[in-house]
Amino acid sequence: MVQVRVGICGLGTVGSGTLKVIQRNGVEIATRARAEIQVVQIAARRVNADCDTTGIAVTDDIFAVAANPDVDVVVELIGGIEPARTLVLTAIANGKHVVTANKALIAEHGNELFRAAEDAGVALAFDAAVAGAIPVIRSLREGLSANIVTGLAGIVNGTCNYILTEMRDHGRAYLDVLQEAQQLGYAEADPTFDVEGIDSAHKLTILASIAFGIPLQFESVYTEGITKLERIDVDFAEQLGFRVKMLGIAKSVEGGVEVRVHPTLVPEEVLLSKVDGVMNAVWINGNASGPTLFYGAGAGSLPTASAVVADIVEIARTMAVDGDMPTPHLGVDMADQKDTPVLPIGECQSAFYLRITAKDRPGVMLAIATVLSNKGVSIESMIQKEAQPGRDTVPIVLVTSRAKESLLNEAVREIEAIPEVQVPVTRIRVESLEH
Repeated sequence: MVQVRVGICGLGTVGSGTLKVIQRNGVEIATRARAEIQVVQIAARRVNADCDTTGIAVTDDIFAVAANPDVDVVVELIGGIEPARTLVLTAIANGKHVVTANKALIAEHGNELFRAAEDAGVALAFDAAVAGAIPVIRSLREGLSANIVTGLAGIVNGTCNYILTEMRDHGRAYLDVLQEAQQLGYAEADPTFDVEGIDSAHKLTILASIAFGIPLQFESVYTEGITKLERIDVDFAEQLGFRVKMLGIAKSVEGGVEVRVHPTLVPEEVLLSKVDGVMNAVWINGNASGPTLFYGAGAGSLPTASAVVADIVEIARTMAVDGDMPTPHLGVDMADQKDTPVLPIGECQSAFYLRITAKDRPGVMLAIATVLSNKGVSIESMIQKEAQPGRDTVPIVLVTSRAKESLLNEAVREIEAIPEVQVPVTRIRVESLEH
């Protein structure tokens, strides 16, 4: 049986999980890989007490792993951009296959890294970079390869999903739930990457590239976080038959593709709206397959390690038959990628939820409706509350028809100019995920 020698760089949450999965499931993995997968070297600042490194060379120098002639596959699990980028390029230059779970690295520098891997004739596998244990990258790249993908939407950040679930189910405030998420380990001490949508944007960049055959374009992804969401809007959404989810959305539309991350109202009957807590899910629509939904754990030591080891197994299978990697990294060769533009957010279209706080005066609702009508936007549903004792303002909640965002922005500016309307008007995009 062929032996595939692995070097792991980083022995944190995912790295230690990867080592444990290989050791725990080694016999079954070898049968499926048609090769014996053996960890021969680890680079880490420190080794956790629960990690068995017996018989494994341990160093604190990640580049020693990349240069080790006895290592066939380098597993990059140190995270961040540098020195991870240099490590991956060094491993590729030394003829090593590479496996990574580093979504930021792939989203921001993947074009460079994949080109280097193609030139060197080695694999750069990254299934663990999106949605943890869910095999969505492999499914999109291979299982749905007969399809023209028309759109996808995903809950790909467990921290945001947990916060929104708690706000909805228990009526809690955003900051209260965020603090709890940090205490539970769902959110980092600095949660910016999660709650501002950057983590989701990294993952959506990768999914959109595979889905539409375009280069990775993280800088073109519109990104909006959940930090400004108020509990009142979560409650109103429920009354209107929606749930608020933090979605990454990519669509093929006339003139280009939409790639955007933001809080979104999703109809409560749509399966994606029922994904709660820290779980992840990705909805993909193909012109032959129709809609499919992938659901599971999007983070964690063993779930993410499951995807890392699956990549190692795929590389081992190819090495066992002395062949080239059969599937291009992003689904098509880089030379065959399309130059389809990513549309600016102003050109994107969706329905909108608007919460307008206005003085309780005759004619205000007519003035609002007139502004929307003049922009070609109709009102699909509405909630208007009576003024509370001692207050002369009321919330007016609308769900509009689909409209180009630039036109909706113009309408909102005109509504905010109505003397009886308080500024700002709250707006959240609405997606039905129709196929």
